[in-house]
Amino acid sequence: MKALAENPVQPDASAEQGTAGAVLLVDDSRVQRRILRLLLERWGYAVTEAASGNEALEICHRRNVDFIISDWMMPGLTGLEFCTRFRALEKADYVYFILLTSKSETGEIVHGLEVGADDFLTKPVNANELRARLSAGRRILGMQNALNEKNQMISAALDELQGLYDTVDRDLMQARKIQESLLPERMNRFGKTTVSMLMKPCGHVGGDLVGVFSPGPNRLAFYNIDVSGHGVTSALMTARLASYLSGRFLEQNIAVMKRFDRFFALRQPQEVAHILNERLLSDNGVEEYFTLAYGIADLMTGKVRMVQAGHPYPAVQRRDGSVDFVGDGGPPVGLLPGVEYQSFEIQLYEGDRILLYSDGFTESECETGGMLEEEGLKQMLVAGASSTGPEVLDELFWLLNMRRKDEPLKDDVSAVLLEYGGPE
Repeated sequence: MKALAENPVQPDASAEQGTAGAVLLVDDSRVQRRILRLLLERWGYAVTEAASGNEALEICHRRNVDFIISDWMMPGLTGLEFCTRFRALEKADYVYFILLTSKSETGEIVHGLEVGADDFLTKPVNANELRARLSAGRRILGMQNALNEKNQMISAALDELQGLYDTVDRDLMQARKIQESLLPERMNRFGKTTVSMLMKPCGHVGGDLVGVFSPGPNRLAFYNIDVSGHGVTSALMTARLASYLSGRFLEQNIAVMKRFDRFFALRQPQEVAHILNERLLSDNGVEEYFTLAYGIADLMTGKVRMVQAGHPYPAVQRRDGSVDFVGDGGPPVGLLPGVEYQSFEIQLYEGDRILLYSDGFTESECETGGMLEEEGLKQMLVAGASSTGPEVLDELFWLLNMRRKDEPLKDDVSAVLLEYGGPE
């Protein structure tokens, strides 16, 4: 059988040995290998020969090639079997595989493509057609190499991004610990009265803030703040507000004033809201604002005076379990200059309690998209009327999660519960 069809082949005088690529020539016929080798080397290819599929596999384990030209019919491993085993090898770069065959049946050609052959040439081989097929293969390998380089660049970029993400993630975890350290204990006792708190950020850090402090016996202040937005910027604002309303350092607390250099007195809630509003507006570049529910309680009389600045209406639950929402509304803090905030009064009796909460509760959506709203919160409070302390807030948050099923939090959730135990 002739290895080449009788067509004139033009030599490539400018081709240097091996510059066109590396070819592994697999054929049990030494004559056919020699003829094809002469052509390939004339075209600038570096050629390695193998007399069988098994020998070719051994060569493929030791060195890299760009092309494989293999006869289909060979003793031992056929060209098809060799192709199948070769494709099973782990190779970093793609190799273009051409089968030489006398078969012309469509089914056989399809089978060859399925096991990994890229192209076919019918014997006797037409030299010009072989060269054209190799040129097409070089274009494909060029695109493949360019794609591999881009994939490597993408992989390196992803690795770098992952490293940056891990760094940010560690920083955010530390920021969360710092933010948690700004909060008082979950439950605080003031004589017979208890104040419980809940804060559940929707991310690593949150924009909600809860707190309570007491400047002396039978007096306390409690608050719930919701800063606009989410994430780091909001968390930084809560850290700042926590310093303004610190229970550990009353000298720095804007909500108290020192009397006669001996004791601290609580400012009125509307005055506190006004001071916070003016401070926030005086800072250039700060675009955040926040909603606020802030109250002061006289534990001897049960009187609570509050200011509501854009925050959800406080819920008052009486000893018999009934729930009412109270408040006069008002604009958020940090939006408008010169705002005059108004306060209102609530009379608590022994066994009554008041709940401050962020809109993460009432605006929480269920599976069907409906919000909890005040009516849903009221039903939860009535159902949990027998619970006390942090257990009340844990039950509310659990019921909230049950409504959402597997949906993650879309907003921070926070609450403060004051349970009045009567005077000492």
